[in-house]
Amino acid sequence: MKTMLKFFLAAAGAATFAACAAPAGHAPANDAYANAATPVAAAPTADALLALETQSIEAYIKGDAKFFEGMLSDQFTMVGGGQRMDKTTAAKVIGGVTCDIKDGWKPEDPQVVMIEADTYVVSYTSKMEGTCTSDGHTERMDRPMRAASVYIRRGDTWAAVFHGENAIVDPTAPPPTPAKADAKMDEKVASYSNAARAGAPIEAKSALTDSLLAVETSVWEAWKAHDAKKIESLTTGAITFVNIFGTYLGNKADVIKDWTGAACEAKSFSLTDGVGRAVSPTVGILTLQGSVDGTCGGQRPGPIYTTSVYVKDGASWKLAFGFNSPA
Repeated sequence: MKTMLKFFLAAAGAATFAACAAPAGHAPANDAYANAATPVAAAPTADALLALETQSIEAYIKGDAKFFEGMLSDQFTMVGGGQRMDKTTAAKVIGGVTCDIKDGWKPEDPQVVMIEADTYVVSYTSKMEGTCTSDGHTERMDRPMRAASVYIRRGDTWAAVFHGENAIVDPTAPPPTPAKADAKMDEKVASYSNAARAGAPIEAKSALTDSLLAVETSVWEAWKAHDAKKIESLTTGAITFVNIFGTYLGNKADVIKDWTGAACEAKSFSLTDGVGRAVSPTVGILTLQGSVDGTCGGQRPGPIYTTSVYVKDGASWKLAFGFNSPA
């Protein structure tokens, strides 16, 4: 769905790092799962999760909001274009989209990795041909993309807690920053978000947000210093990552090599608008916006929207999956 999600986020409007950027949640009940028991069940098959991904893309093409109301977890979050969207907002925005996509879409190079027993990340590449329209704004869906979704088990079913897509581009020749979505789109999404929050408590700073943001800051500091040993200690053994160029790093060795390489030289960085959300007793998601004073590939990076999935390791949180999206 990348060009699709890019269009979706534009209609609605991932720090760890993007060859240059480091590793970001949302909800009042940040610590809702603190005392819950973690069930143990059989691992899903890659085919089962990929089939669910395919169904979700087909539902998006049809503007089927009801499908997403059932498939998205109540803890669903996604960030891009300056917007943090929850389940309600995402489903309403999708309901206003109509697409004309050529038959033949399918996920390619699928990767399914366990984050913990009941949480998996699915990543794949794809290319669509056609257009999608929302509120009179039409965009072509004709660029290759890298997508990733995080699924969590609830009983016998799987629900998405995150989805992101990045266009696959050459890091040495990235495309120009796309124009911001029109004001009408921004107002529409803002109204959905405000309606969803009506009557709900204001999201106060939580202990979970503080804990995850502290580790996230350490990860960025290690990235800035090219400190492989520190990155090693802050991440899980099976960490995976998708950067702003649509590159998938499928194992810890590749992640460390990429984050400690010479592609990026940062003088400083800042992390803002961080919000943590608990999706299980041992898994938390942090979303935020990062900015870097420095260069990556000889260019100054723009704002980076980050989603980071953390797993509890004893008393500590460790980074298990990251998705960075460009502005």
